[in-house]
Amino acid sequence: MATATTGQRRTATTMRMNQMLPVLALTALLVAVGGAHSYTVPRDTDILLADGFFKRMRDLFAERAYEDALGGGPAEMADEPPPQAPVDTSHLDSPPKPKLVEDWPKVKHTFGQVTAVTIDLQGNPVIFHRGSRTWTMESFNATNHYQHIAEGPIPENTIATLAASDGAVLEERGAGIFYMPHGLTIDHNGNMWLTDVALHQVFKFMPGRDYPAITLGHRFEPGSSKSHLCKPTAVAIASTGEIFVADGYCNSRLLKYNAAGRLIRTIPQPPEFLSLQTPHGLALLEHLDMVCVADRENMRVVCPRAGLQTSYGEGTQAATIQEPDLGRVFDVAAYGDLVYAVNGPTSPMIPVRGFTIDPRSETIIDHWGKFENPHSITFCPNGSAMYVTEIGPNRVWKFTLTM
Repeated sequence: MATATTGQRRTATTMRMNQMLPVLALTALLVAVGGAHSYTVPRDTDILLADGFFKRMRDLFAERAYEDALGGGPAEMADEPPPQAPVDTSHLDSPPKPKLVEDWPKVKHTFGQVTAVTIDLQGNPVIFHRGSRTWTMESFNATNHYQHIAEGPIPENTIATLAASDGAVLEERGAGIFYMPHGLTIDHNGNMWLTDVALHQVFKFMPGRDYPAITLGHRFEPGSSKSHLCKPTAVAIASTGEIFVADGYCNSRLLKYNAAGRLIRTIPQPPEFLSLQTPHGLALLEHLDMVCVADRENMRVVCPRAGLQTSYGEGTQAATIQEPDLGRVFDVAAYGDLVYAVNGPTSPMIPVRGFTIDPRSETIIDHWGKFENPHSITFCPNGSAMYVTEIGPNRVWKFTLTM
C-alpha cells in the first residue's frame, strides 16, 4: 500500500507540473513584454519553460524590447531629443563680411609671437604673446618634455590689453609666470583662461588675481591620463560655467570639465566616431549645442555636440566642414549661427586667408582676408569688431563686419 500511495503522489505531482507549464511560460512572457520593474535570475527548474517562450525572448532581444522591460519601459527613459526648430538660412545669402580697419593700431608695438586674442568685459582686445621666447624644433624632446626649463619663465609681460579705439596698450601683466604661451580666453565673468604648452597646464585667473584659482594638468609633466594634459592649445567656457579644453598637440582630444574643474567627458570616446589631429582652436555655439574645433592637421572644422542643453546626441556624428581650399585650420570663432576660421601655411596652392562657415549645412559660404601666418581669431560679443593675430609678423589685425 505504501508503494502505491507514493506512485500516486508522483503521478499527481507530474500532472500538476504539466498543467502549470503554460501558465509559467505565459507569466514570464507577460513580464518581459509588459515592462516589469524587476528581474530575477532564472533558477534551474525554470528551464522547463516551453520552446515558444525562448523564441519570443530572442525576438525581444533583437528588438531591444527586453532591455526596455528591465529598465522600466520608455516612460523611464531620459534625455529625450529636443524639438527641432526650423533652420533659418536667410543669413547664408549675405553673411557679414570682415573688412580690415586699415589704420589700426595707430601706435606701433613690439610683441613676441602673438598666439591668442580675446575680448575683455569692456570690449577691448587682450593678447597673449611669448615675449623674447620662440618655439623651435629644439623646444621639446620626443616625449614632449620641454627642454629649456633652466631658462626660467619668460621675464617680460606676456598679456597685453589694447584699446579698441586705437590699439594703445592699456595694461600689461604676466611676467615671470609662463614658459610657452598658447591659448587665451576671457569668460562671461571676466575670468582669464590661459594655456601653456611647455607647462602642459591650463590656468584660470580671476579678475585682479595674480595666482590661479584653477589649474588643470601637472607642471612640466605631459601625459594622457585623466589628470594630465599634453601641450593644451585652447579653452572655451560656456555660460553655464562648463570648461572645454583642446588637448592639443599630443593627445588630440577635447576634455569637458564642470565649473569646478572636474572632468566629466572626453571627446571623442566610444561609440563616437571622430578622430582629431591637433585640435588647435575652439568655438562654442551654445544655441546650437555645438563645440566647433579647428582640427588643424586633418585640415577641417568639426562640430560635435557640446552636451550643454541635454546629453541627447552626445557621441553622434559631428558636423564636418572639409573642402580642398581649407588647408590647416588654426582657429575658429563663433558669430551667431556662423563660424569664422583662419587657416595657416599649408601648400603654395592654398591661400592663407579667412573663411566663413555654416556648420549646419557643413559648407564654406565666404572667403575673406589675406594673411601670412594667422594663429587666433575672436569677435566682440556685440559684433562690432573682429580681431586676428599672426605669428611672424607678430601683430594684431582689426576688422569690422559689413553686410
